[in-house]
Amino acid sequence: MPRGAFSAIGAAAALSIALTSCSSSPGPATSTGAAGAAGGNLVIGVTTDPDTLFPWKATQFQAVNVLTNIYGTLTEFDKDLNVVPGLAESWKPSEDGKTLTLTLRKGVTFGDGSAFDSKDVKTSLEKIMAEATAAVARASLSSVKSVEAPDAHTVVLNLTTPDAALPANLATVNMAMLSSDDTEEKLNTTPNGTGPFTMKKRVASQSITLARNDKYWGGEKPKLGGVEFRVIPDESSIVSAMQSGNVQLAVFNDPLVAQTAQGGAITITKTPQLSYHALQLNATHGDLKDLNVRLAIQCAVDRKQVLDTAALGEGEVTGPITSPVFKSDPQQRPCPTRDVAKAADYLGKAGKASGVTIKTIVSQGEYATSVNEAQNLKAQLAEAKINLDLEVLESGAFVDKWVAGDFDAAVALNGGRPDPDGMYGRYFTSTGNLNKVAGYSSPELDKLFAEGKATTDQAERKAIYAKVSAELENNAAWIWLFTSYTYTGTTAQVKGFVPMANGSLQYLRTTTLS
Repeated sequence: MPRGAFSAIGAAAALSIALTSCSSSPGPATSTGAAGAAGGNLVIGVTTDPDTLFPWKATQFQAVNVLTNIYGTLTEFDKDLNVVPGLAESWKPSEDGKTLTLTLRKGVTFGDGSAFDSKDVKTSLEKIMAEATAAVARASLSSVKSVEAPDAHTVVLNLTTPDAALPANLATVNMAMLSSDDTEEKLNTTPNGTGPFTMKKRVASQSITLARNDKYWGGEKPKLGGVEFRVIPDESSIVSAMQSGNVQLAVFNDPLVAQTAQGGAITITKTPQLSYHALQLNATHGDLKDLNVRLAIQCAVDRKQVLDTAALGEGEVTGPITSPVFKSDPQQRPCPTRDVAKAADYLGKAGKASGVTIKTIVSQGEYATSVNEAQNLKAQLAEAKINLDLEVLESGAFVDKWVAGDFDAAVALNGGRPDPDGMYGRYFTSTGNLNKVAGYSSPELDKLFAEGKATTDQAERKAIYAKVSAELENNAAWIWLFTSYTYTGTTAQVKGFVPMANGSLQYLRTTTLS
């Protein structure tokens, strides 16, 4: 990935994620200038069935992509990752930054026809904040002391401290606004949101079909009559289905498949991603409790070799923070290049000169390069007497173990975000609700993340998150590997779809079939 690939995104995001963001525009730009007829049903090929339909607990990419099109959030990202209005048409902080007042849109309804108002927002935010809910974005609301709903279209967030990351954090589907009358049990079978599409039908392990929401609040109604996410377990088989006309859109992770698909009936659009590939280490488990063992692993890995082997060199070696505004320098880490001798020294300091074995989980099916990454890492680390004992799991089983922190190490592709707080605050702080997944925190990180939220000065925030990156690298919390691309394949009938750097499929709302 060229270093300047995100320059336009970075410039826009720098202006959009501060607490002072406010707007009264109608929402994300939806006009693409594309020609196409209204109606029609788009078929999207996916490799895995969503593991949940409850947005507050969705971590799997396939689940997030489906739910993004069913549910609405208070804020949204536009195609350049600017924070723009969603269900909140505007928001305004108080002078001291400790109150954020949101004005909600009028006339918004849920898929079941019930009205959306401030009661739903208050109930949703309070449930996300409740530990018993086990919402994966709970830590993103750690600054919220209380939520008030003074009238049907106003919500006031009372904060313990100014929170520059809050508007951006509200834009993820893990912060979806739910009806105050709905329950997790009900929504896992019958989703009910304010998004551009509604749930129509699900055939387990085969397909999920959405229908256009004719009451969608957006300035431009969805043009597609419906969208089917069809499960086809292999990316090459998805290409065949596109060539035969049975599938019109797919997002590929495997660059070799994308190269094979390009041409003829299929057009491939290559989009750099904020998501990152990593070997995640759980520093609370076994030998990984020892910093020297973790540093040995860090020094024994040639990240470029993993990138070249698993993804044909299609990407860029990365540090922890991939957001262009706050991007980490991968050279600023212990062993920026592979050093097996230094890895041996670290193992010796740990009293493990004869080697260690690390049980490592790998997802098969969620993204295409996972097993190749794991095998290359295993081969490299074996030369340093570090044995990765690989357990390859189907996507749902992997996610279950991952969320529970039930692993020593995990080969993973994690979604990135424009703001580092939303990206890592829930992982690497002692009170972060995904800290058992991260397996690492420290008083210094707690202090730095608190400082990063408390100021809206962009230069100050950049300096703070550079320190966060250094803390994570110097302690080998995880082994960050590389960022890569997604390859969006479309047939000639598809117009108006906009791929995004955060991997979102939200622009299905602007897509047409000619």
